[in-house]
Formats: sequence, C-alpha cells, structure tokens
Amino acid sequence: MSGQDALLATKLHVPRPQPGFVPRPRLVQALSQGLARGRVLICAPAGFGKTSLLADWARRDGQPVAWLGLDAGDNDPVRFWRYVVAALDQAQPGIAERLAPLLGPPAPRSFEGLVTALINELAAQPGRDEVLLVLDDYHLVDAGPVHESVAFLLENLPPGLLLVIASRADPPLPLARLRARGQLAELRAAQLRFTTEEAAALLGATAGPVLPDTAVVALTARTEGWAAGLQLAALLLRGRTDTAGFVAAFSGSHRFVLDYLADEVLDGQPGQVRTFLLETSVLERLSGELCDVVTGRSGSQAMLCHIERAGLFLVPLDEIRGWWRYHHLFADLLRARLEQEQPGRVQELHRAAAAWSDEHDLGDDAVRHALAAGDAAWAARLVERYVGTLLRRSEGVTLRRWLSTLPAEVLRARPRLCLAQGFNAVVSGQVEAVEPLLDDAERAFAAAGRQPPEPPVGPPGGVLANIPAGIAFLRAELARLRGDAARAVDWDRQARAQLGESDYFLRTLVRANLAGADWLRGQLGQAEGGLAEALAERRAAGEGYLATRVCHDLGQVQRAQGNLDAALATYRQALETAGEVASQPPHLGIAHVGLAEVLYERDELAAALDHVTRGVTLCRQLAFTPPLAAGLAILARIRQAHGDEAAALAAMGEAGRVELSPQVVALLNPVPAQRARLLLAQGDVSAASQWAKEAGLSPEDEPDYPREPAYLLLARVLLAQDRPGPALTLLQRLLASAASQGRIRDVIEIQALRALALAARGDHGGALGALAEAVTLACPQGYVRVFADEGAPMRALLTRLGAARQDQRAPARDIDPGYLAGLLRACGQAAGAPSSRRAAAALAGMAEPLTDREAEVLRLLAAGRSNQRIAHELVVALDTVKKHVTHVLGKLGAANRTEAVARARQLGLIP
Repeated sequence: MSGQDALLATKLHVPRPQPGFVPRPRLVQALSQGLARGRVLICAPAGFGKTSLLADWARRDGQPVAWLGLDAGDNDPVRFWRYVVAALDQAQPGIAERLAPLLGPPAPRSFEGLVTALINELAAQPGRDEVLLVLDDYHLVDAGPVHESVAFLLENLPPGLLLVIASRADPPLPLARLRARGQLAELRAAQLRFTTEEAAALLGATAGPVLPDTAVVALTARTEGWAAGLQLAALLLRGRTDTAGFVAAFSGSHRFVLDYLADEVLDGQPGQVRTFLLETSVLERLSGELCDVVTGRSGSQAMLCHIERAGLFLVPLDEIRGWWRYHHLFADLLRARLEQEQPGRVQELHRAAAAWSDEHDLGDDAVRHALAAGDAAWAARLVERYVGTLLRRSEGVTLRRWLSTLPAEVLRARPRLCLAQGFNAVVSGQVEAVEPLLDDAERAFAAAGRQPPEPPVGPPGGVLANIPAGIAFLRAELARLRGDAARAVDWDRQARAQLGESDYFLRTLVRANLAGADWLRGQLGQAEGGLAEALAERRAAGEGYLATRVCHDLGQVQRAQGNLDAALATYRQALETAGEVASQPPHLGIAHVGLAEVLYERDELAAALDHVTRGVTLCRQLAFTPPLAAGLAILARIRQAHGDEAAALAAMGEAGRVELSPQVVALLNPVPAQRARLLLAQGDVSAASQWAKEAGLSPEDEPDYPREPAYLLLARVLLAQDRPGPALTLLQRLLASAASQGRIRDVIEIQALRALALAARGDHGGALGALAEAVTLACPQGYVRVFADEGAPMRALLTRLGAARQDQRAPARDIDPGYLAGLLRACGQAAGAPSSRRAAAALAGMAEPLTDREAEVLRLLAAGRSNQRIAHELVVALDTVKKHVTHVLGKLGAANRTEAVARARQLGLIP
C-alpha cells in the first residue's frame, strides 16, 4: 500500500473507543431519533467528545457507515469529494468506480454535477440499506466550493443517504432553511455536557471507583460537564490521597486545562516519554517508522502503544495501530512547549519529517514540513516534483495553496513553477495573467542556465519537462486566443523545434495548436487534417478529456466548411467513445454542446434542447470555460426560437458572466456578438448599436476571419438602422474572404444577409439571386435557422423565391421545393405556433393549450425529473418550476404528476 493509500485509510477509519470511554445511551438515542430528519449536526467546542460519541453510535447502529475524518488539506474540492466517494464506496462497493470519472481530469469547475450523479446513484438503489455518511472535524474546511457542494447535497439528500456533520462551529450551510423545514436535528454543547452520572462513570473508569459523590458533583460543576476537563481531572486523580484538596483547587476552564496538561501531565512524564512527545508534536499524523526517523531513535511503535495505554491523549487512526494523532488540545500544548524549550530543534524535526514524507510520496506533508523547516527552495523543488501528480488528480486548489505559501521571489526564480501557473491561467481563461508569468519563466530559465543544474523533476514527457518548448507553446496559445494566427504559428514552430523525443505530450498540444492557427487563417482543410491527427493520438493514448477538447475544435472547423454531417459524426463519436455510463465525465458536455449547435442549425429544437441541457450541466464542472459559454448562448437562441424572450435573455446573461477573458477573439468567444444579436432580435437596436460602437467596429474596416462574428452583427445593425449601402459594402468584403477560403457556412449566412440588404435597397433581382445561392448551398446539409432567425423579412424573401421557382425563373428553378417549404414553415413558427397549439388543444379537449415552457416541463416530468432538477436543467428558479407544474396539472385536469403524464400520452402531447 502506498503512503497516500495508507493515509487515506486512516481518514476513513471509524475510531475505536479509548481507555476510560463511557457509553452515553441518551445521546445515542437522540442521534438515532434525529436521523429521521436525514441530517444531523453536532456542534460544540473542542474536547466535548463529538468524535467519540459519533464513533460509538456508528458502531452500535448496525447500518453501513461511510466515515471521513477531515483535515486542512481537504479544502481542495476535488480531494474532498474523492475522499467522500471513497468513504461511500466502503459502505456500498462500486460507487467509486462509477463516480471517479467525474472528478477529472480536468478539474471540475463546479461540483454540482458530481453531487447530482452521487444523489442519483444512491437514489437508484431502493432496496439497499441507507448509508450513514459522517463528516468529522468539518470546521477545518473553509473552501467555498466545498461548502456550496455540501449545501447542494443537504438540500437534495436522496432516500438512501443519511448525513452527519461534526464541527466546532456552525458551518456556512443552509442550516436555518433546513431547520425551518424540520429537516435538521442538532446536538450542541448543552446536550453534550456530561451529567453527574456520566461524569461519575468517566472518573471512576480512570481514577478508580472510590471517588466520593461530593467530589464527582464538584468536578462536574467546575468543568461544566466538559469531557476534556473531566478526562484530565480523572488522569490527575490517579494515586492521589488528597481528593478534597485537588477538587477544591481544580478549575475546568480551557486555559487551566492547558496549564495542567503542561505542569502535571507533560512534566510528570519520564524523561524519555516527555522528549518523545515534544519531538513528535510537529507531526499531524504519527507512525512508528516516521517517529523513528524524526526522533533519530528506534522503538517508536512500542512507545506509541505505551502512550495510548497511559491515556495521554493519543488517538489511533486505524485498526492495526499503524497511524495515530494527538488530541488537538494536547498537540497545541506540545508544539508551544517545544517552541519555547527547543526553538532550534523545530526546523531539524520538520526537515526529517519532510524527507521521510517525500520518500513515501506524501507530497502534501512533504511540502508542509519543508516550509516549516524554513527551506523555501526545497519546498519549491517538492512542488515541482508533485505538480504532475496534482494535475493528474485535478487538485488545482491544492497546487494553488502550495504556490501561495511560497515566497514570490522563489516562485519567479523557478521557471517550471511560472510555467505551471501559466498553464493554469490558460485553462481557466485568465488570458491577461499569462504573459507576465511567461516573462518570469524566461528570465528564470535564463538565470538557471548560469547555475549548477538541478536534478530533473517530474515524469519524462510531462507538460513541464521541456521549459523552452512549454513557454513557446503557451505564447502560441495566447496568440491564438487573441486571434493572431501568424504569431501563433511562429511560436508553435519555435516550440516544435525545441521538442525532444520524450516530449510526446507537448508535441500533441503543439500539433493541435498549429491546426487551430490554420483554422484562424481560414485554411480549413489543413486545420481539419491536423486536428484529426491530434484527435487520433489522444484517443490512442486514452486521454478522454484532451480528445474531447480536440473534438470541440474539429467540429467547429467542419461546421465552418458547411459540413454539418461531419460535425455531427465528430461529436457523436466523442460520446460513443466514452461508452454508455450512468455518470458521464464532465468533458462530454463539450460534445453535447457541439451536438446542440448542429441540431439547432437544422431546426431540431427539441433534440437541441435536450443535448444543450445535458451539456451545460456537465460543462459547469469544467475549468475550460468556452463550451459552457457556447452552450448557454445556444440555449438562449433556442429560447428565443420558442418565443420566450425573458428566458433567452437570462441564459445569454449567464453566458456573458462565464469566466472568459474579453481578449479572446470573437471566433473563439462569440458570446458578446451573440448577445448583441439577441438584443437586436428583440427590437433593442440602440443597445446592439452601442455594443458595436464600443467594440470599435466600422463598415469601412477590413475584417479578418477571427473577428467575422462581430462584423456580421455590425451588418445586421446597419440593416436595422435602414443603412443597406454600408451593410452591402461590408458584406461584400466578408463574402470575398469566405468564398476564397471555402467557408461554406459563412457564405450561406453572408449571402442571406446580402439578400436582405439588396431587397432593402430595392434590388429585388439581386436579392433573389443572392438568396437562391444561399439556399442552394444550405439544402444538402439541411440548414434552417440561418434563414429562420432573420424573421419576417426573410420569410417575405423566401416567399418571393418560391414564386420565382414556380415561374421557372432562374436562378430559383433548381431549388428543392420541399426544402424551401420547410424554410417557410420555420420562418413562420414563432408567429403561428400559438394558434396551432390552440387548435391542437381544442382537438384534444383541453380548455387551454400548454405554453412552450409548460410543454418542456411536461417532458421533464415524464422523464421523472424532480422540481429541483427541472429548475436546474431549465436554468430557472424552483418557484417558477412549481408554478409551471401547477399550470400543467390544471390544464390537463390531473391531480398529480403521474396522472398528468398519463393523460398527456393519451392526448398525444408526449410520446
């Protein structure tokens, strides 16, 4: 078993009763009764016996227990949920295998999807025993993402799970709301205080049964029933004859107890024991081997067993007494005394602990001890060594925590650490932060060349193994994101020239980036070939996330070529390659969003909505943000196509709030232009015009391909302002570029807009010619929304085109009449839908038809979604969903969900 595995086992261990432990049946009964509410909070200061009580109860209850003892390292949400899943897997084997893919890589951006999958997994096992999940020492968690995801679990607790949280202070969770609903049971310090009877049992078990009742009553009063104070009193009473004098002098305050621990317990130990306690206090967890190394003496395992038997506040962390920890109060005292008595020894002890931890691959402990030893350079080398491990585990929060503990001058002096920060910034969309980090990396690398070489760190072929190539690649990626294809190619070629035989991973990244630069330059065939090659490499290497990232770009290039069939196949293959699993990894959200975009183009709105809903849910968990922004933008367009303008604006507003740098060029971040287009479609011409002005767009510009989406929006603004002349001038330049590069999708859209501009200028013949070319190009791949989204003016033009075709007038005579009729229907859907729904409702015997949103709610009800889940998928408030459900039931004349779904199927409203 590795060091990490051994330590994980200690965190999942239900503690055994300590010597002198006193069962407390009244509290065990209170806990059992509290479980009827599904959620229990035990909240009291240190030393009130929370862990001992919970462990005793968990062992007595007989149901499966998932125990997780938390520490400060669990503030990394990936690590936290990996450990929760591991704990649950011990109670219900198989959970970890099914949920582990959701933890990355890449690191989830949000953990709501993981928790949802966990909820569904537990809810899908109705016949199995409920699992008791205990989160002990929750006060050590202060990470917002952890609190948010735990709150989501508390709010949506499945029938198969019971949750208990033990903490020294109220955690930032929705306690008041749960309390008001009667969904939370609580035990606090008042209930945890020992009664006189319980105190008598505790004191008698340790100090002996001869203690007078008056002494018991007095000690209980002085300690106010505080378990740690009573335990200390019992320990100090051993062998004393002057019981009355001791009781009279004893105080139960925390400060007094610490003084007594120092004066009576610690100083009363034999010299060898006292020295061992002080020297090992630097350790958060103790093992015999580790203590031997730190103290420089053998026999530590026997010493640990002796200390436990003596009741000296040592807690075993596993069944075999392999790992231990001191009681928190006792550990604080020991460390303070060590610092006071032997300040020069502290760093030496930490150094020994760091070396042992590094040797056993315990990176977190190694870095912490190296820093405590005052050796920041060594800590930095350790961080470099474990960067690859953290990235593979998606523990980016832990990496940032490590980096934040290092002095800024140390970070800037180490090129690999600068490079690691640069990679993190690119993935998270913080483009502005990348260049200074790369400048630091270059300076540090140049300076390092003048120093004696350090031993290599990390695995061969890793992303940080080749510093010059890594810097050049990130500069290329930065240039690509900014739309500068020429500089991206230059930097990629520099990176490729620096690559060695072992740099296989970075080589794939460079190849994909070069293909991305080809895309920006409009060299679509070359881009498609390069991306297909990179995709094959990543799939062969089993890199599911990175393969799906390439699929994202490949599908975009195929769509630009006008080949919707190829893009559809690319996205579907990504889903099929992942296999049929109950809990899809977050990166598959990229493929779902891509499918939604293609299906939207073809006006398959129901299927598009289904895929974008799944895609957005999964992409919320990704640190890679562009697919989430694209998904929310396409969701907004679907809402607009359904006539729900408010929901469309809400979805587009959220897309605009996704963390994506404004420096990212429009082709790679079309959301700002899409938002302006939505405002234009809703009649807000001034807002769209203002956006174009602030973006610095002018019809006299020479637009390049990377910025084309913004200029297409400008053309629409000019048409809305009744300025067809400048619009045509701009569109002609865009058309020449798109046609020369074979960008069929863009040619279709530009020609459709030219047709509208020509018609507005009175050139109806030219308008029909441009539109006929657009329709002819669009027909083989089934484009619809590129025409339908232009609204009534496009419908009028298509009607004229149909008339021209019937008259056999060129160029309209060769157009497929069925396809043209479909375009006309799509252009008229928004206006005709309410009346057609009303007719269908009358035929079905309904007094009033369902709205589009109510029809969506009905579909999700039929799929078995809860109100909470429907709210999440439709991106609306829970109260809004409840209102829609009420309307659906009323219109269908149903008393409940089941009856509503059955009646809807009878009426043919759902399959």
